[in-house]
Amino acid sequence: MKEYDNEIYKILIEAGENGLKIEKIARHVYNACNSIFFPVEFENVHKYVTQFLLLKSKQVDSLIEKSDTRGIYRLNFKSVESQQLMLRFGADVEKEIEKPKDEDQSLSLF
Repeated sequence: MKEYDNEIYKILIEAGENGLKIEKIARHVYNACNSIFFPVEFENVHKYVTQFLLLKSKQVDSLIEKSDTRGIYRLNFKSVESQQLMLRFGADVEKEIEKPKDEDQSLSLF
């Protein structure tokens, strides 16, 4: 489930300090990992995301923390691990944003 873990980290980086509800994180992971050839059920993804977030947020200095609002999780930006994660995934996110759009350079018939 390494793919799920990576998607959880990516969405939490994009969410920033506000964090996201478990439902929204699970929906993002489901949409990112579901395909015609490898279908997954949303219930299974939701259970995995919930367990993952609960386990990762138990320690005080963990990478993921609960916010003050019930059911919302975010990255612990005080953690050294989160800074490394930001470097790792931040570069990937920037590359996706900075991708130049392919312009149609074909000749017009008219």
